[in-house]
Amino acid sequence: MEETTSTINPSVVLVVDDDELVRMTLSVLVGSLGYHCLVAGDGVEAIAVLQSTDVDLVLSDIVMPGMDGLELLATIQEDHQNTDVIIATGYHEKASYAEVIHAGAIDFIKKPVDQAELEAKLARALRERKMIQKLERQSKLDGLTSIFNRRSFDEYFSNEVERAYRQNYPLMFAIIDVDNFKEYNDRYGHQEGDKVLIGLAEIMQECTRESVDMCFRFGGDEFAVLLPQATPSQGTEIVQRVLLSFVERNFGTTTLSIGLVSCKRNKDVSRTEDDIAIMNFADQAMYDAKNSGKNCVVTRV
Repeated sequence: MEETTSTINPSVVLVVDDDELVRMTLSVLVGSLGYHCLVAGDGVEAIAVLQSTDVDLVLSDIVMPGMDGLELLATIQEDHQNTDVIIATGYHEKASYAEVIHAGAIDFIKKPVDQAELEAKLARALRERKMIQKLERQSKLDGLTSIFNRRSFDEYFSNEVERAYRQNYPLMFAIIDVDNFKEYNDRYGHQEGDKVLIGLAEIMQECTRESVDMCFRFGGDEFAVLLPQATPSQGTEIVQRVLLSFVERNFGTTTLSIGLVSCKRNKDVSRTEDDIAIMNFADQAMYDAKNSGKNCVVTRV
């Protein structure tokens, strides 16, 4: 039998209800629909689960002792923004659909829960969630090369520098510029020029560490790579591989000028000022490579 996506990698649903019978009944029901179900007896238990486990969707009762459903929803909105919430209420409870949705829930369901209604609401919520995640991923990728775009770089760079400082590990940053690209593009046309850019992106991904390093296209013929937990010598070895692989692909007269620098947080200035200083440092190293005859790596630490 052909496996479905939900069978291979089921969505994680957390059921939160202070009534053990309701909690267990919903758990069995949610599990029977093909989802991986976790349970919590109140909002505090739910927060503990969320802190230790990636949860796609929380199905929470609204009336619970201690932290109620709306308070749990507010905490999730603040600290676990990648988790969606459906609020369940009894018929005698006054919380309205509008109130719950305005508070940030993705949907609302009345108790006692109808199986068919729950199945439909979970399917719709998780389908919309996957669609939104897909669109978010696409918005972070360069349309031509399919590596991260400049928007992604602006989102990740400062946080990566701060994380490296906080956890005390080295972080290297390289700016890569394609030499003689305009002449090549003018001579052979945009289609051939695009093949150069696509080829460089492929090489960068092949030569860097999967799920560790991050490759970006800034735009035009300028690229960048972040190398967490790489020393200057390791970073130089990685970008040298990129340079040599590019030469081996033989894109006419095009070569690479690469500026590689060590990212060290300067706490005497603001993060924004420090980020700009590091980027300027890398940019200058790249121009030093160009002024040194191109087709080389200049490392600054």
